[in-house]
Amino acid sequence: MKLRRALPILAVLPALLAATACSGESKESQDKNPKASATQNADEKEAAEAKRLGALDGKALEKAAITGMTAGYDAKKIAKTEVEAGRDMRADTKACQPLASLIGGFTHIPAVSTVHRSLQPGEATNATVGSMWLSSHSEENATRVMKELRTAVTACPKGFKTLGLSYGDVEGLPAPKLGDEAVGYRITGEIGKQKMPMTYTVVRSGGVVAAFYGVNMLDPKKAAIPEAVVKAQLDRL
Repeated sequence: MKLRRALPILAVLPALLAATACSGESKESQDKNPKASATQNADEKEAAEAKRLGALDGKALEKAAITGMTAGYDAKKIAKTEVEAGRDMRADTKACQPLASLIGGFTHIPAVSTVHRSLQPGEATNATVGSMWLSSHSEENATRVMKELRTAVTACPKGFKTLGLSYGDVEGLPAPKLGDEAVGYRITGEIGKQKMPMTYTVVRSGGVVAAFYGVNMLDPKKAAIPEAVVKAQLDRL
């Protein structure tokens, strides 16, 4: 198994099945390119919604996300097409939905915008890899995301199932004293007979929820993305 996955392995699989090859479209004016026009309309709608809620829009969120070598980790942009399948992660137990949504790379309360980064260590001896994403909300909704996530960690110790896959052994972990509030936990995914402990650190800063996912197949207790990386990201918000 490859250790350096860009996203949680179980979230990437459905995305790979749905992936299609990029076409080499010529640069046409928007009136001749419906796709470009639709993209612009979506961006304008998103910007208007962000303004209404006092939240960051996609462009501002993208600018705020770490990129390149940061605190010993290389942060690389992940295309939206690679993560969209994660939106369909639905837990078989409603109370566990906040956990299922984060496994898919999104918050359970729809965000105005979400941007993703893969995280790979700069040192070959560091086996902790993962990803992070920023989700922009109104501050009220961001606070609700954290409250309901915290409740889910306590309410779902035995885990749940989603997309035919099982997740269990949910365990709360100490969270860094960063941002306005933070939640830390570990959850174990099962692929056949193999178990994969995954560590999450989720921090709120105003209306932005920053989630950091880490896995270390050699030592699960060292799976958390380092606090220095988390702090570096929060300093940009």
